[in-house]
Amino acid sequence: MSHQTRSKPATDWARIARDGLWGNNVILAQALALCPTLAVTGTATNGLGMGLATTAVLVVSNLLIALLAPAVTAEVRIPVYIVVIATLVTLVDLGLNAYAHELYKVLGLFIALIVVNCAILGRAEAFASKNPAGASAFDGLMTGLGFTAVLVVLGAIREVIGSGTLFAGASQLLGPAFAFLELKLIPDYRGFLLAILPPGGFLALGFLLAGKRALDRRASRPAPAAEGARATPA
Repeated sequence: MSHQTRSKPATDWARIARDGLWGNNVILAQALALCPTLAVTGTATNGLGMGLATTAVLVVSNLLIALLAPAVTAEVRIPVYIVVIATLVTLVDLGLNAYAHELYKVLGLFIALIVVNCAILGRAEAFASKNPAGASAFDGLMTGLGFTAVLVVLGAIREVIGSGTLFAGASQLLGPAFAFLELKLIPDYRGFLLAILPPGGFLALGFLLAGKRALDRRASRPAPAAEGARATPA
């Protein structure tokens, strides 16, 4: 009597990428991590730094949790996940303080608060604990890049409107290699202070959320019938 082996379903890499970057975006779809999103996006540079730090934690935490999940019982899984994430955040915090001190001073407390970012623990529980290590690391990368993209776009909008610059101070905060990013888009611009204050963050984020809803609604509409097409008789 032959026994049939059931193969595991292949990883849908494209779906993981779509969900992380757009469909299940941490900010635009889940409305998570709004505290650092609004607090550090006064400039695109700050948003990029925060996004890259969070992405690093997401990738490594997803990878480690996927590897540890088979050995962790259900009763202690959440404390174990938090210890893993807190350890990684501490390493990122120390690394930024040592190698990107200016960025560390700008981001300040919000680096440590990555530990309580619901998106990181959420991906650990919802995806990494149930999937292979490779797929989990890729999910962390896509989720982190989606988060970073929104931070950079939000910071760019506020910075351009607020001061007429883009990626101001990138060479000081991220290193000399990023000097090419620094742009003065509007010469002799006196700035619009509201854009870089907290109310400007709420307004810019609201427009981004509305834009995503509008694009999703347009994409979900059925394609119009071909012009001149006629219904065939039954």
